[in-house]
Amino acid sequence: MSRMAQVLVLARYEDEVMEPLTRPDGNRTWRGVFRQIPDWFVGGWHLEFERRNARRGVLADLEALPWNRPECVQVLLHDEDDDCFGLWMFHDGKLTEVPLARVQRTFAFPSAGGQPDPGYLGRTDTPDHDPSRHHLEHAQDPRLSW
Repeated sequence: MSRMAQVLVLARYEDEVMEPLTRPDGNRTWRGVFRQIPDWFVGGWHLEFERRNARRGVLADLEALPWNRPECVQVLLHDEDDDCFGLWMFHDGKLTEVPLARVQRTFAFPSAGGQPDPGYLGRTDTPDHDPSRHHLEHAQDPRLSW
């Protein structure tokens, strides 16, 4: 299934830690490599996915890295239909989505067997906000789509 998505990792002075994810590895569950954002004095890397099934496991792999300062790691995720990037940070050793003001993640459909639904990250303070587009009664799939 096609669904574009971007991942940004911001982590100061963690070049050596991120290095393994900048090389191809056929054993990973996701496809691609992180590329360093040029000319940043603090570490930043980006990765773009063209298909939903090519990204599952990227958060787990980022979480498993031996970060020197995990409290300084920020992961920004943007799915094709999102209004803005979501922010993920370490809390109690796990990458966890951090709630953003005037932004809400909702789920259009419950996941049925296959890939978990990443939901939709939408701004709630815009004139084109349509609360009927996605429904809150659908619970978030506990499996990570990332």
